[in-house]
Amino acid sequence: MSVATEPAGPAAGLATLALRLLALDPAGSVLVLRAPPGPGRDQALRFLGAVLDARPQRRCPVGIDEDRLLGGLDLTASLSAGRPMVARGLLAECDGGVLVVPGAERLGGRLAALLAAALDGGEVTVERDGVSRVSPAAIGLVLLDEGIDEAPPDCLLDRAAFLIDPASLASAGALPEVSLGSLRSARAQLASVRTSAAVREALCATALAFGIASLRAPLLALRAARGIAALDRRRETTLADAEQAAMLVLAHRATRLPEQPAEASPELPTPSAGEAEQTGSEEALTAGEATTRVLEAARAALPPDLLAALTAAAARRASAAAGRDGSARPSVRGRRVGSLPGRPGEGRRLDLPGSLRAAALWQTLRRRQAARDGAKVRDGLIVRPGDLRVLRCEQPRRTTTIFVVDASGSAALNRMAEAKGAVETLLSECYRRRDRVALIGFRGEGAELLLPPTGALARARRCLAALPGGGGTPIAAGLDAAGALACRLRSRGDTPLIVLLTDGRANVARDGTRDRGRAQADAEASASVLRGAGIAALLIDISPRPQSLAQRLCAAMGGRFAALPQGGQAVGAAVRAAVAA
Repeated sequence: MSVATEPAGPAAGLATLALRLLALDPAGSVLVLRAPPGPGRDQALRFLGAVLDARPQRRCPVGIDEDRLLGGLDLTASLSAGRPMVARGLLAECDGGVLVVPGAERLGGRLAALLAAALDGGEVTVERDGVSRVSPAAIGLVLLDEGIDEAPPDCLLDRAAFLIDPASLASAGALPEVSLGSLRSARAQLASVRTSAAVREALCATALAFGIASLRAPLLALRAARGIAALDRRRETTLADAEQAAMLVLAHRATRLPEQPAEASPELPTPSAGEAEQTGSEEALTAGEATTRVLEAARAALPPDLLAALTAAAARRASAAAGRDGSARPSVRGRRVGSLPGRPGEGRRLDLPGSLRAAALWQTLRRRQAARDGAKVRDGLIVRPGDLRVLRCEQPRRTTTIFVVDASGSAALNRMAEAKGAVETLLSECYRRRDRVALIGFRGEGAELLLPPTGALARARRCLAALPGGGGTPIAAGLDAAGALACRLRSRGDTPLIVLLTDGRANVARDGTRDRGRAQADAEASASVLRGAGIAALLIDISPRPQSLAQRLCAAMGGRFAALPQGGQAVGAAVRAAVAA
């Protein structure tokens, strides 16, 4: 007997089943809702709140302070009570329930690591400000992924059992009613559900066939299969449970298509006679046949855009490996992430709440000592120099990519459309890393800043599409404008990167005269200035064949060289490789 009738449509049925499994056993479970805000996502969260059966459901903003997340010394309560009082953090408040994280694609590495530790350990440890406390925090996690070209941190995606598209729920209409009594019975029965060796081997073989390297994947699929059996009031998992579990857990993790049928796998043993009796309807199946059924079920649930998703994931990993992933660095300015002992001054700012918390721990002892010494004790805190704390801040590592685009007549003849396609690819890479972009176009007798540094990807694309072409090629003017902008950005703490797209054939000198020899000398001189300033640069040759003039210009800049290849996919691959290098 099922807990609820499935809504129309296989996708909606799987999505609803994932929500029920999360509510059945939330501790350590992760579910990803990949969609922008809308009716489907709201409907999924309302359904989850209904089936949680009075278990807590909290929201965790991506910019939450560690004190609020983990807990710590409650300054107000400590001063009132005269002894250290510990405040519970958000993780402890959500014990036994589900934590919802909106905008999960923007989670920082530190916060993601803290959430992953709570998922694995089921508890949160606070050891700072003179207090030590371990609180239970058996939480489930719902990641609201609103990104298009980005995704939540890998450490959380590796723990994510379910990934659903709320659009399928919105198209299915009203979700079914849930019997909370049946759900409570399923929770009580979950621990006693048994799993045969055939089911375990089928899930492991399916994960291997789809190229899933993480060992968590088959374990999460096995947990889902046991949950499905408990929801149907059974004490033994079946192959049908394994098929649904593979569709829910393994399909969205696939990194390749199976190379050969699973029944050809010789390493999987046939279940023993005793195990065959335990599997009920699967008693006549060999391990290879069981794997084939599970594998085909997972294959049917593969995302239609699997290859595109794998390409995007590879680009994210390459970007992160390049060290330009928007991570934060210690700073005296930026977002507050904690405090350190020390005195303010030389750019360090006083952390007044942290200082008061440090002093509050010693008030009783200090007042007694003052009374013994015969000193007059006044109302208020007794603060010592050792109590002072200074702010510990983090400032994002932000790179501003300055696109310097040759819009002259020769460039228009030499695949200007493909050059714009390369810039489009780079814009997507910059957006994933939260970099800012700027656009400078040069043609005729000078250069123009078409787009000041901005993080608005759509605005940059519109400006690029409207870039006109024709006229002379004043490369020196374009490099001078890019160098001036890069120096201003570096003085503000940004890291500038100049990406120059040109065929290298300058014909307009710095003073505006049309003299090819002087124009080429001026261009190389401007490039040498960039090299002397230590500004990183990349030159993409947009001519049909790589030109020696462009290579000489790149050498003068001290940058990297890439020739624009034929084909859009090759363009994107060349640009990503050049940026990652």
